Amino acid sequence: MTFKRRDFLAASAAAAGIAGLAPLGIRPSFAQTEPSYTPEKGASLRLLRWTPFVKGDEDAWLANTKKFTEATGVEVRVDKESWEDIRPKAAVAANVGSGPDMVMCWFDDAHQYPDKLVDLTELGNYLGNKYGGWYDGVRGYATRGDKFIAMPLTAIGNAVVYRDSYVKAAGFSEFPKDTAGFLELCKAMKAKGTPAGFPHGKAVGDGNNYAHWLLWSHGGKMVDEGGKVTINSPETLAAIHYAMDLYATFIPGTESWQDINNNRAFLAGQVSLIANGVSVYYAAKKDPKLAEIAADIRTTNFPIGPVGKSVELHQTSSLVLFSHTKYPEAAKAYIKFMMEGDQMNAWIQGSSAYCCQPLKAFANNPVWTADPVHAPYARASETLRPNGYAGPLGYASAGVMADYVLVDMFAAAVTGQMSPEDAMKEAERRANRYYKV
Repeated sequence: MTFKRRDFLAASAAAAGIAGLAPLGIRPSFAQTEPSYTPEKGASLRLLRWTPFVKGDEDAWLANTKKFTEATGVEVRVDKESWEDIRPKAAVAANVGSGPDMVMCWFDDAHQYPDKLVDLTELGNYLGNKYGGWYDGVRGYATRGDKFIAMPLTAIGNAVVYRDSYVKAAGFSEFPKDTAGFLELCKAMKAKGTPAGFPHGKAVGDGNNYAHWLLWSHGGKMVDEGGKVTINSPETLAAIHYAMDLYATFIPGTESWQDINNNRAFLAGQVSLIANGVSVYYAAKKDPKLAEIAADIRTTNFPIGPVGKSVELHQTSSLVLFSHTKYPEAAKAYIKFMMEGDQMNAWIQGSSAYCCQPLKAFANNPVWTADPVHAPYARASETLRPNGYAGPLGYASAGVMADYVLVDMFAAAVTGQMSPEDAMKEAERRANRYYKV
Protein backbone atom coordinates (compact mmCIF):
# COMPACT_ATOMS: atom_id res chain seq x y z
CA MET A 1 0.00 0.00 0.00
CA THR A 2 1.35 3.42 -0.91
CA PHE A 3 1.62 6.35 1.45
CA LYS A 4 -1.11 8.09 -0.55
CA ARG A 5 -3.52 5.26 0.08
CA ARG A 6 -2.86 5.31 3.80
CA ASP A 7 -3.48 9.03 3.83
CA PHE A 8 -6.66 8.53 1.84
CA LEU A 9 -7.91 5.91 4.30
CA ALA A 10 -7.39 8.21 7.24
CA ALA A 11 -8.98 11.11 5.40
CA SER A 12 -11.92 9.07 4.17
CA ALA A 13 -12.58 7.68 7.62
CA ALA A 14 -12.57 11.16 9.09
CA ALA A 15 -14.73 12.51 6.27
CA ALA A 16 -17.14 9.64 6.69
CA GLY A 17 -17.83 10.83 10.18
CA ILE A 18 -18.71 14.33 9.00
CA ALA A 19 -19.99 14.25 5.43
CA GLY A 20 -23.67 13.51 5.29
CA LEU A 21 -24.29 14.18 8.97
CA ALA A 22 -25.29 17.83 8.68
CA PRO A 23 -28.65 17.04 7.02
CA LEU A 24 -29.48 14.82 9.98
CA GLY A 25 -28.58 17.44 12.55
CA ILE A 26 -25.80 15.35 14.11
CA ARG A 27 -23.13 17.21 16.01
CA PRO A 28 -20.50 14.61 16.96
CA SER A 29 -17.99 15.18 19.71
CA PHE A 30 -14.28 14.92 18.94
CA ALA A 31 -13.01 14.90 22.52
CA GLN A 32 -11.36 11.51 22.12
CA THR A 33 -8.37 10.99 19.87
CA GLU A 34 -9.31 9.25 16.66
CA PRO A 35 -7.60 5.86 16.33
CA SER A 36 -5.72 5.14 13.12
CA TYR A 37 -5.36 1.65 11.64
CA THR A 38 -2.94 1.00 8.78
CA PRO A 39 -3.82 -2.20 6.88
CA GLU A 40 -1.02 -4.73 6.59
CA LYS A 41 0.69 -5.08 3.21
CA GLY A 42 -1.21 -7.48 0.98
CA ALA A 43 -4.14 -7.69 3.40
CA SER A 44 -7.44 -9.25 2.41
CA LEU A 45 -10.44 -10.00 4.61
CA ARG A 46 -13.39 -12.35 4.78
CA LEU A 47 -16.66 -11.45 6.50
CA LEU A 48 -19.48 -13.91 7.22
CA ARG A 49 -22.87 -12.25 7.51
CA TRP A 50 -26.47 -13.38 7.80
CA THR A 51 -28.62 -13.69 4.71
CA PRO A 52 -30.59 -10.47 4.37
CA PHE A 53 -34.38 -10.36 4.49
CA VAL A 54 -34.31 -6.84 3.00
CA LYS A 55 -32.25 -6.59 -0.17
CA GLY A 56 -31.37 -2.96 0.49
CA ASP A 57 -29.50 -4.01 3.64
CA GLU A 58 -27.10 -6.16 1.64
CA ASP A 59 -26.84 -3.69 -1.24
CA ALA A 60 -25.87 -0.84 1.09
CA TRP A 61 -23.40 -3.01 3.01
CA LEU A 62 -21.70 -4.17 -0.18
CA ALA A 63 -21.59 -0.62 -1.56
CA ASN A 64 -19.89 0.57 1.62
CA THR A 65 -17.47 -2.36 1.43
CA LYS A 66 -16.60 -1.42 -2.15
CA LYS A 67 -15.85 2.12 -0.99
CA PHE A 68 -13.48 0.72 1.62
CA THR A 69 -11.67 -1.41 -0.95
CA GLU A 70 -11.34 1.54 -3.31
CA ALA A 71 -9.90 3.64 -0.49
CA THR A 72 -7.45 1.07 0.84
CA GLY A 73 -6.86 -1.60 -1.77
CA VAL A 74 -7.98 -4.22 0.78
CA GLU A 75 -10.33 -6.76 -0.77
CA VAL A 76 -13.17 -7.89 1.50
CA ARG A 77 -14.99 -11.10 0.64
CA VAL A 78 -18.52 -11.10 2.05
CA ASP A 79 -20.13 -14.52 2.44
CA LYS A 80 -23.73 -15.22 3.50
CA GLU A 81 -25.30 -17.95 5.60
CA SER A 82 -28.83 -18.55 6.83
CA TRP A 83 -29.71 -17.10 10.21
CA GLU A 84 -29.70 -20.55 11.84
CA ASP A 85 -26.24 -21.40 10.45
CA ILE A 86 -24.40 -18.27 11.57
CA ARG A 87 -24.14 -19.31 15.20
CA PRO A 88 -22.61 -22.80 14.69
CA LYS A 89 -20.26 -21.60 11.95
CA ALA A 90 -19.01 -18.75 14.12
CA ALA A 91 -18.47 -21.14 17.04
CA VAL A 92 -16.50 -23.53 14.84
CA ALA A 93 -14.31 -20.71 13.52
CA ALA A 94 -13.61 -19.56 17.08
CA ASN A 95 -12.77 -23.03 18.35
CA VAL A 96 -10.59 -24.26 15.46
CA GLY A 97 -8.89 -20.89 14.91
CA SER A 98 -9.54 -20.59 11.19
CA GLY A 99 -12.20 -19.42 8.80
CA PRO A 100 -13.66 -15.94 8.36
CA ASP A 101 -11.85 -13.00 9.93
CA MET A 102 -15.15 -11.42 11.01
CA VAL A 103 -18.70 -12.63 11.63
CA MET A 104 -21.98 -10.82 12.20
CA CYS A 105 -23.03 -12.89 15.22
CA TRP A 106 -26.29 -13.03 17.17
CA PHE A 107 -27.23 -11.81 20.63
CA ASP A 108 -24.59 -12.71 23.25
CA ASP A 109 -22.72 -15.24 21.10
CA ALA A 110 -19.49 -13.27 21.54
CA HIS A 111 -19.63 -14.14 25.25
CA GLN A 112 -19.22 -17.83 24.42
CA TYR A 113 -15.66 -17.36 23.13
CA PRO A 114 -14.34 -13.95 24.33
CA ASP A 115 -10.76 -15.23 24.51
CA LYS A 116 -10.86 -15.92 20.76
CA LEU A 117 -11.66 -12.32 19.85
CA VAL A 118 -9.63 -9.19 19.17
CA ASP A 119 -10.08 -6.40 21.73
CA LEU A 120 -12.01 -3.54 20.09
CA THR A 121 -12.19 -1.28 23.14
CA GLU A 122 -10.23 1.62 21.63
CA LEU A 123 -12.50 1.72 18.59
CA GLY A 124 -15.69 1.16 20.59
CA ASN A 125 -14.91 4.04 22.94
CA TYR A 126 -14.02 6.35 20.05
CA LEU A 127 -17.27 5.64 18.21
CA GLY A 128 -19.38 5.96 21.34
CA ASN A 129 -17.83 9.30 22.19
CA LYS A 130 -18.18 10.62 18.66
CA TYR A 131 -21.77 9.57 17.97
CA GLY A 132 -23.72 10.29 21.13
CA GLY A 133 -23.08 7.04 22.96
CA TRP A 134 -24.13 3.42 22.51
CA TYR A 135 -27.57 2.15 23.41
CA ASP A 136 -27.12 0.10 26.57
CA GLY A 137 -28.79 -3.03 25.22
CA VAL A 138 -26.66 -3.44 22.10
CA ARG A 139 -23.53 -2.38 23.98
CA GLY A 140 -24.10 -5.04 26.62
CA TYR A 141 -24.09 -7.80 24.04
CA ALA A 142 -20.66 -6.70 22.79
CA THR A 143 -18.87 -5.88 26.04
CA ARG A 144 -17.59 -7.53 29.19
CA GLY A 145 -17.14 -4.88 31.82
CA ASP A 146 -15.44 -1.96 30.10
CA LYS A 147 -13.94 -4.12 27.35
CA PHE A 148 -15.43 -4.35 23.85
CA ILE A 149 -15.14 -8.01 22.82
CA ALA A 150 -17.16 -7.21 19.68
CA MET A 151 -18.56 -4.20 17.86
CA PRO A 152 -22.27 -3.47 18.48
CA LEU A 153 -23.89 -3.46 15.05
CA THR A 154 -27.68 -3.42 15.05
CA ALA A 155 -30.98 -4.37 16.62
CA ILE A 156 -33.42 -5.85 14.13
CA GLY A 157 -36.78 -4.72 15.43
CA ASN A 158 -39.57 -7.24 15.92
CA ALA A 159 -43.16 -6.03 15.90
CA VAL A 160 -46.68 -7.30 15.35
CA VAL A 161 -47.54 -7.20 11.65
CA TYR A 162 -51.22 -7.54 10.75
CA ARG A 163 -53.90 -7.08 8.09
CA ASP A 164 -55.89 -4.04 9.15
CA SER A 165 -59.06 -5.01 7.28
CA TYR A 166 -59.10 -8.45 8.92
CA VAL A 167 -58.69 -6.99 12.41
CA LYS A 168 -61.67 -4.73 11.74
CA ALA A 169 -63.65 -7.62 10.26
CA ALA A 170 -63.03 -9.50 13.52
CA GLY A 171 -64.80 -6.69 15.37
CA PHE A 172 -61.85 -4.58 16.58
CA SER A 173 -61.71 -0.91 15.58
CA GLU A 174 -58.31 -0.57 17.29
CA PHE A 175 -55.52 -3.03 17.89
CA PRO A 176 -55.58 -4.24 21.55
CA LYS A 177 -52.87 -2.78 23.74
CA ASP A 178 -52.88 -5.50 26.42
CA THR A 179 -52.43 -9.27 26.39
CA ALA A 180 -56.02 -9.98 27.44
CA GLY A 181 -57.42 -8.01 24.52
CA PHE A 182 -54.86 -9.55 22.20
CA LEU A 183 -56.03 -13.06 23.06
CA GLU A 184 -59.62 -12.06 22.32
CA LEU A 185 -58.53 -10.66 18.96
CA CYS A 186 -56.74 -13.90 18.06
CA LYS A 187 -59.83 -15.91 19.00
CA ALA A 188 -62.03 -13.68 16.85
CA MET A 189 -59.63 -13.86 13.91
CA LYS A 190 -59.56 -17.65 14.06
CA ALA A 191 -63.38 -17.68 14.06
CA LYS A 192 -63.29 -15.56 10.90
CA GLY A 193 -60.86 -17.95 9.18
CA THR A 194 -58.02 -15.43 9.27
CA PRO A 195 -55.84 -16.79 12.10
CA ALA A 196 -52.62 -15.56 13.66
CA GLY A 197 -49.33 -17.45 13.71
CA PHE A 198 -46.28 -17.16 15.97
CA PRO A 199 -43.30 -19.54 15.81
CA HIS A 200 -42.72 -22.15 18.49
CA GLY A 201 -39.92 -23.69 16.45
CA LYS A 202 -36.17 -23.07 16.76
CA ALA A 203 -36.26 -19.70 14.99
CA VAL A 204 -33.19 -17.67 15.95
CA GLY A 205 -35.02 -14.38 15.67
CA ASP A 206 -38.78 -14.71 15.68
CA GLY A 207 -38.96 -17.78 17.94
CA ASN A 208 -36.73 -16.24 20.59
CA ASN A 209 -38.42 -12.85 20.38
CA TYR A 210 -41.87 -14.39 20.85
CA ALA A 211 -40.84 -16.72 23.69
CA HIS A 212 -39.11 -13.97 25.66
CA TRP A 213 -42.07 -11.63 25.25
CA LEU A 214 -44.40 -14.35 26.52
CA LEU A 215 -42.24 -14.87 29.60
CA TRP A 216 -41.38 -11.26 30.40
CA SER A 217 -44.85 -9.84 29.78
CA HIS A 218 -46.11 -12.03 32.63
CA GLY A 219 -43.25 -11.12 34.97
CA GLY A 220 -41.22 -14.31 34.53
CA LYS A 221 -37.47 -14.49 34.03
CA MET A 222 -34.90 -17.19 33.41
CA VAL A 223 -32.57 -15.99 36.19
CA ASP A 224 -32.45 -13.36 38.92
CA GLU A 225 -29.91 -10.55 39.25
CA GLY A 226 -27.35 -12.92 40.74
CA GLY A 227 -27.68 -15.48 37.95
CA LYS A 228 -29.75 -17.96 39.95
CA VAL A 229 -32.19 -19.88 37.75
CA THR A 230 -35.74 -18.77 38.57
CA ILE A 231 -37.70 -20.02 35.56
CA ASN A 232 -39.79 -22.38 37.70
CA SER A 233 -42.21 -19.78 39.06
CA PRO A 234 -45.90 -18.79 39.20
CA GLU A 235 -45.19 -16.03 36.67
CA THR A 236 -43.74 -18.51 34.19
CA LEU A 237 -46.70 -20.81 34.72
CA ALA A 238 -49.06 -17.93 33.89
CA ALA A 239 -47.05 -17.21 30.74
CA ILE A 240 -47.27 -20.85 29.65
CA HIS A 241 -51.04 -20.98 30.16
CA TYR A 242 -51.39 -17.77 28.15
CA ALA A 243 -49.20 -19.25 25.39
CA MET A 244 -51.40 -22.35 25.31
CA ASP A 245 -54.51 -20.23 24.89
CA LEU A 246 -52.89 -18.28 22.05
CA TYR A 247 -51.57 -21.41 20.37
CA ALA A 248 -55.11 -22.76 20.18
CA THR A 249 -55.97 -19.87 17.85
CA PHE A 250 -52.97 -20.33 15.53
CA ILE A 251 -52.75 -21.92 12.13
CA PRO A 252 -51.52 -25.55 12.57
CA GLY A 253 -47.79 -26.26 12.36
CA THR A 254 -46.21 -23.25 14.07
CA GLU A 255 -44.23 -25.57 16.36
CA SER A 256 -41.91 -26.27 13.41
CA TRP A 257 -41.66 -22.72 12.08
CA GLN A 258 -38.28 -21.10 11.59
CA ASP A 259 -37.62 -17.45 10.76
CA ILE A 260 -38.80 -17.62 7.16
CA ASN A 261 -42.05 -19.49 7.77
CA ASN A 262 -44.23 -16.75 9.21
CA ASN A 263 -43.21 -14.44 6.34
CA ARG A 264 -44.27 -17.04 3.80
CA ALA A 265 -47.53 -17.87 5.55
CA PHE A 266 -48.47 -14.18 5.84
CA LEU A 267 -47.68 -13.36 2.22
CA ALA A 268 -49.53 -16.48 1.06
CA GLY A 269 -52.65 -15.28 2.89
CA GLN A 270 -52.62 -18.26 5.27
CA VAL A 271 -52.33 -16.04 8.36
CA SER A 272 -53.23 -12.41 8.96
CA LEU A 273 -51.19 -11.60 12.06
CA ILE A 274 -47.55 -12.41 12.81
CA ALA A 275 -44.52 -10.94 14.59
CA ASN A 276 -41.72 -9.97 12.25
CA GLY A 277 -39.23 -7.42 11.08
CA VAL A 278 -40.25 -4.83 8.50
CA SER A 279 -38.97 -7.22 5.82
CA VAL A 280 -42.37 -8.82 5.27
CA TYR A 281 -43.84 -5.43 4.39
CA TYR A 282 -41.21 -4.79 1.75
CA ALA A 283 -41.55 -8.29 0.35
CA ALA A 284 -45.23 -7.48 -0.25
CA LYS A 285 -44.51 -4.02 -1.66
CA LYS A 286 -42.09 -5.24 -4.30
CA ASP A 287 -44.47 -7.91 -5.67
CA PRO A 288 -47.32 -6.45 -7.78
CA LYS A 289 -49.39 -9.55 -7.04
CA LEU A 290 -49.28 -8.67 -3.33
CA ALA A 291 -50.28 -5.01 -3.68
CA GLU A 292 -53.54 -5.58 -1.81
CA ILE A 293 -51.72 -7.15 1.14
CA ALA A 294 -49.07 -4.41 1.18
CA ALA A 295 -51.72 -1.68 1.33
CA ASP A 296 -53.48 -3.49 4.18
CA ILE A 297 -50.39 -4.04 6.38
CA ARG A 298 -50.13 -2.26 9.69
CA THR A 299 -47.56 -2.69 12.48
CA THR A 300 -47.52 -2.19 16.23
CA ASN A 301 -45.45 -3.12 19.25
CA PHE A 302 -46.29 -6.22 21.28
CA PRO A 303 -49.19 -5.86 23.73
CA ILE A 304 -48.44 -5.12 27.37
CA GLY A 305 -48.98 -8.00 29.80
CA PRO A 306 -49.61 -8.24 33.55
CA VAL A 307 -46.11 -6.90 34.22
CA GLY A 308 -47.50 -3.50 33.18
CA LYS A 309 -44.86 -2.27 30.74
CA SER A 310 -43.45 -2.98 27.30
CA VAL A 311 -40.82 -5.76 27.42
CA GLU A 312 -39.32 -6.94 24.14
CA LEU A 313 -36.20 -8.80 23.09
CA HIS A 314 -35.39 -7.80 19.46
CA GLN A 315 -32.83 -9.60 17.33
CA THR A 316 -29.37 -8.15 18.00
CA SER A 317 -26.19 -8.55 15.96
CA SER A 318 -22.59 -7.69 16.79
CA LEU A 319 -19.51 -7.81 14.59
CA VAL A 320 -16.81 -10.08 16.02
CA LEU A 321 -13.16 -10.05 14.91
CA PHE A 322 -11.39 -13.34 15.53
CA SER A 323 -7.87 -13.39 16.91
CA HIS A 324 -6.87 -15.90 14.23
CA THR A 325 -7.06 -13.15 11.58
CA LYS A 326 -3.79 -12.49 9.76
CA TYR A 327 -4.72 -8.87 9.25
CA PRO A 328 -6.07 -7.33 12.46
CA GLU A 329 -5.21 -3.75 11.49
CA ALA A 330 -6.98 -4.08 8.14
CA ALA A 331 -9.99 -5.59 9.89
CA LYS A 332 -10.16 -2.80 12.46
CA ALA A 333 -9.84 -0.23 9.67
CA TYR A 334 -12.76 -1.91 7.89
CA ILE A 335 -14.95 -1.98 10.99
CA LYS A 336 -14.17 1.66 11.72
CA PHE A 337 -14.97 2.68 8.15
CA MET A 338 -18.29 0.81 8.15
CA MET A 339 -19.36 2.35 11.47
CA GLU A 340 -18.59 5.97 10.55
CA GLY A 341 -21.35 8.43 9.69
CA ASP A 342 -21.62 8.24 5.91
CA GLN A 343 -21.53 4.48 5.80
CA MET A 344 -23.76 3.82 8.82
CA ASN A 345 -26.42 6.25 7.66
CA ALA A 346 -26.38 4.76 4.16
CA TRP A 347 -26.79 1.26 5.61
CA ILE A 348 -29.65 2.24 7.93
CA GLN A 349 -31.38 4.05 5.06
CA GLY A 350 -30.81 1.16 2.64
CA SER A 351 -32.19 -1.30 5.18
CA SER A 352 -35.55 0.52 5.10
CA ALA A 353 -36.06 0.40 8.90
CA TYR A 354 -34.97 -3.24 9.13
CA CYS A 355 -31.67 -2.48 10.92
CA CYS A 356 -31.84 -0.11 13.88
CA GLN A 357 -28.82 2.02 14.74
CA PRO A 358 -26.47 1.02 17.59
CA LEU A 359 -25.33 4.62 18.22
CA LYS A 360 -27.71 7.32 19.42
CA ALA A 361 -26.65 9.98 16.92
CA PHE A 362 -28.12 7.99 14.05
CA ALA A 363 -31.63 7.99 15.50
CA ASN A 364 -32.16 11.11 13.35
CA ASN A 365 -31.99 9.08 10.15
CA PRO A 366 -35.01 10.07 8.02
CA VAL A 367 -35.89 6.45 7.32
CA TRP A 368 -37.73 6.23 10.66
CA THR A 369 -40.33 8.80 9.66
CA ALA A 370 -40.52 7.89 5.97
CA ASP A 371 -43.42 5.46 6.44
CA PRO A 372 -45.86 4.88 9.34
CA VAL A 373 -45.11 1.15 9.10
CA HIS A 374 -41.56 1.89 10.29
CA ALA A 375 -42.62 3.45 13.60
CA PRO A 376 -42.61 0.35 15.87
CA TYR A 377 -39.09 -0.51 14.72
CA ALA A 378 -37.53 2.92 15.31
CA ARG A 379 -36.67 2.38 18.99
CA ALA A 380 -35.60 -1.27 18.91
CA SER A 381 -32.06 -0.52 20.09
CA GLU A 382 -33.35 1.74 22.84
CA THR A 383 -36.06 -0.53 24.23
CA LEU A 384 -34.63 -4.03 23.90
CA ARG A 385 -34.15 -6.12 27.02
CA PRO A 386 -31.14 -8.49 26.90
CA ASN A 387 -31.98 -12.20 26.75
CA GLY A 388 -29.95 -12.80 29.93
CA TYR A 389 -32.34 -10.66 32.00
CA ALA A 390 -32.22 -10.18 34.92
CA GLY A 391 -28.73 -11.67 35.33
CA PRO A 392 -25.44 -10.79 33.66
CA LEU A 393 -24.65 -11.69 30.06
CA GLY A 394 -21.96 -14.28 29.62
CA TYR A 395 -21.29 -17.91 28.79
CA ALA A 396 -24.40 -19.13 30.61
CA SER A 397 -26.91 -16.72 29.04
CA ALA A 398 -25.42 -17.33 25.59
CA GLY A 399 -25.55 -21.09 26.07
CA VAL A 400 -29.16 -21.10 27.27
CA MET A 401 -30.28 -19.13 24.25
CA ALA A 402 -28.19 -21.12 21.78
CA ASP A 403 -29.75 -24.29 23.23
CA TYR A 404 -33.30 -22.86 22.83
CA VAL A 405 -34.17 -23.65 26.44
CA LEU A 406 -36.97 -21.07 26.66
CA VAL A 407 -38.31 -21.71 23.16
CA ASP A 408 -38.47 -25.45 23.85
CA MET A 409 -40.24 -24.93 27.17
CA PHE A 410 -43.17 -23.16 25.53
CA ALA A 411 -43.23 -25.54 22.57
CA ALA A 412 -43.38 -28.62 24.79
CA ALA A 413 -46.28 -27.19 26.79
CA VAL A 414 -48.42 -25.77 23.97
CA THR A 415 -48.17 -28.97 21.93
CA GLY A 416 -49.03 -31.17 24.90
CA GLN A 417 -45.70 -32.99 24.96
CA MET A 418 -45.33 -31.98 28.60
CA SER A 419 -47.53 -30.47 31.27
CA PRO A 420 -46.80 -26.79 32.01
CA GLU A 421 -45.23 -27.81 35.33
CA ASP A 422 -43.00 -30.44 33.74
CA ALA A 423 -41.99 -28.06 30.96
CA MET A 424 -40.88 -25.54 33.58
CA LYS A 425 -38.91 -28.16 35.49
CA GLU A 426 -37.18 -29.31 32.33
CA ALA A 427 -36.26 -25.73 31.42
CA GLU A 428 -34.93 -25.25 34.95
CA ARG A 429 -32.81 -28.40 34.67
CA ARG A 430 -31.37 -27.41 31.31
CA ALA A 431 -30.66 -23.83 32.35
CA ASN A 432 -28.85 -25.00 35.46
CA ARG A 433 -26.43 -26.95 33.29
CA TYR A 434 -25.13 -23.58 32.07
CA TYR A 435 -25.55 -21.38 35.12
CA LYS A 436 -23.84 -23.88 37.45
CA VAL A 437 -20.72 -24.10 35.28
